[in-house]
Amino acid sequence: MSGVGKGIATSSIGRILQGKGFVVNPIKIDPYLNVDAGTMNPTEHGEVFVLDSGMECDQDMGNYERFMDVGLNSEDYITSGIVYKHVIDKERNLGYKGKCVEAIPHITEEITNRIMKAAEINKSDITLVEIGGTIGDYQNILFVEAARVLKLKNPQDVMFILVSFLPIPSKIGEMKTRPTQNAVRTLNSYGVQPDMIIARSEVALDDKRKEKISISCNVPTENIISAPDIESIYEVPVNFERDRIGKKILKILHLKPKNDNGMSDWRDFVDRMKNVEQEVNIAVAGKYFDTGSFVLSDAYLSVIEAIKFSCYKVGVKPKLTWLNSKDFEGKKVNLRQLSKFDGIIVPGGFGSTGIEGKIKIIEYARTHNIPYLGLCYGMQLAVIEYARNVLGFTDAMTTEVFPETTHPVIDVMLDQKKHIAEEKYGGTMRLGAYPALVRKGTHAHEAYKSDEISERHRHRYEVNPNYIAELEKAGLVFSATSPSGVLMEIAELPKSVHPFFLGTQFHPEFKAHPLSPHPLFTAFVKAVSLKSKK
Repeated sequence: MSGVGKGIATSSIGRILQGKGFVVNPIKIDPYLNVDAGTMNPTEHGEVFVLDSGMECDQDMGNYERFMDVGLNSEDYITSGIVYKHVIDKERNLGYKGKCVEAIPHITEEITNRIMKAAEINKSDITLVEIGGTIGDYQNILFVEAARVLKLKNPQDVMFILVSFLPIPSKIGEMKTRPTQNAVRTLNSYGVQPDMIIARSEVALDDKRKEKISISCNVPTENIISAPDIESIYEVPVNFERDRIGKKILKILHLKPKNDNGMSDWRDFVDRMKNVEQEVNIAVAGKYFDTGSFVLSDAYLSVIEAIKFSCYKVGVKPKLTWLNSKDFEGKKVNLRQLSKFDGIIVPGGFGSTGIEGKIKIIEYARTHNIPYLGLCYGMQLAVIEYARNVLGFTDAMTTEVFPETTHPVIDVMLDQKKHIAEEKYGGTMRLGAYPALVRKGTHAHEAYKSDEISERHRHRYEVNPNYIAELEKAGLVFSATSPSGVLMEIAELPKSVHPFFLGTQFHPEFKAHPLSPHPLFTAFVKAVSLKSKK
């Protein structure tokens, strides 16, 4: 079912197979009719992850990159929308030479062609394909059918792994295997038999349940992998290897390890993560938290993970608090509650909701020497706050929210105005990796230790060039710019003014990995750690 852990299972298997010497490329299949994830609401769908290419995709792509320490391509993300759009465009251009175009075989052929193309581009030994959704969903049947045909044509080279949930009803207190049996039966009706079952549950499976699943689902007992709930997702590869999942997968695929370097570096990371003691309090002030009675942190998944990686590297444990920026709007807000935090992050976002609350939070962090890291919108709002409260431009604002402002310190890029006028929003932002030049003697340069960087973007609005001279004269430092010098990529305050106050126009969280934390997050956490000790 959705959310049970298919993405983490796929990422973990990829990490394990890499440790055995194989080049692995993961593919995420989303059954949505959206062409990409760019126009999806983060509150409903979770984070939109951006690749170097500019492809906006599902947050599982971020998990793949983090676990496997790789950069993925656009070909590694497939949606129903992409597939149908390509087939329809091809039909409109007589690509099928007048044939009657049907779901089978034309849609399924397009799916398998994309899988094979991704493997070819990545020059991979093994391709991992995650089919999103729940077994029985109408919208993913064609993807399962395509996978069935792929195995039919390549019986020695394709295997199926089912990730299934085994509930333990609280009033019964017994683990139930029937949902898994029904899932396998549904798969069988599609012509698919799983070779392996990853059994997700609150606790580890006992031998009796493994035997029951084995007999009823026609899967060898040794190929039923127990995946109980654990404290951290990064322990999953270690747990999987206790059941020798890598060896079993290679046996089914008729492969032998190229080497067995194992996962010593990954184990070291997990050990370091579990043995930190000093705790730091970090607030994340966002707006995509409202989902009924629950708090949704998935909208900021990469930010959360990036904080963790840098904390573990520095040797501290993060205690994260979610601040809904809407709660900080109005005149009677008690901002002194922010003083308990060792650091504050304002992540990316769009629109006017909660914007004044964020600006108040940023002002408090700036004026009370609380380490601050602003990401994308978080940098833009920091510039607005500085223009208002230091330069005295009381109505300074982004034209995204207030087009009539007399001080548009944040404005839309000229080449985007046409898209907005035509109401074209999908895939029309500054997307993907762009180079930037870093100024020496700044927080940014000290963190990167490089004069040139490449970071991923997802936005339409920029710091208005007409205000840069005034902002710099007032003390704000633009420590990284585009090679042309026109676009401001990092804004910060010097150490003599503030221990750490920095915002990025890009999204550094997209390039933070467990074994290679992002240098800006690490610099922020070091400042947070110092404040905590004081």
